Amino acid sequence: MRIFLKISIISLSLILILAGLNHFRNPQMYLQIIPEYIPVPVALNYVSGIAELILGIGLLFNKTRILAAWGIFIMMIAFIPAHIFMIQKAPFYLGTLHVTKTIAWIRLALQPLLILWAYIHTKK
Repeated sequence: MRIFLKISIISLSLILILAGLNHFRNPQMYLQIIPEYIPVPVALNYVSGIAELILGIGLLFNKTRILAAWGIFIMMIAFIPAHIFMIQKAPFYLGTLHVTKTIAWIRLALQPLLILWAYIHTKK
């Protein structure tokens, strides 16, 4: 069980760090999925990227893991409107990926799994 938790922590951390870096490498990809009613989308994109980087790194350390996991849990809930917006906007291209309604629905369905994944690491 312990090895599973280590693999889980490292995997989730890498996903967040890579996604966080991608907010700066390819901001247009994220700007497309920020709902129009949300103000200052450019700033929000960079703040999200910074949050993903900090939380992904924080997950790697025992002293910050629980706080980082709660932050990821909350952040994943906060991202739900973007996934709903993707469904409303589909079909469209996200980079080179053609996002159909089906893909957008699958992505929304994955969100509770990411929330649960973060929640698993909120315990000692």
